[in-house]
Amino acid sequence: MANTLYVLVEHDMRVVSGSDWVIDIGPGAGEEGGTIVTMGTPAEVSRAAASRTEPYLARFMA
Repeated sequence: MANTLYVLVEHDMRVVSGSDWVIDIGPGAGEEGGTIVTMGTPAEVSRAAASRTEPYLARFMA
């Protein structure tokens, strides 16, 4: 059995909500570096109060 890891930057919450694992990086990701705010399954990230992604992802997890 082969294992595959895909890493992508995504802002479409339909795609994020269907992922196995999410790493939320911000604020100031990109050239400013950013920090890992939270990580986990989409359901876990959708409940992470410190995440700017949380309110948008939560709508897709309902």
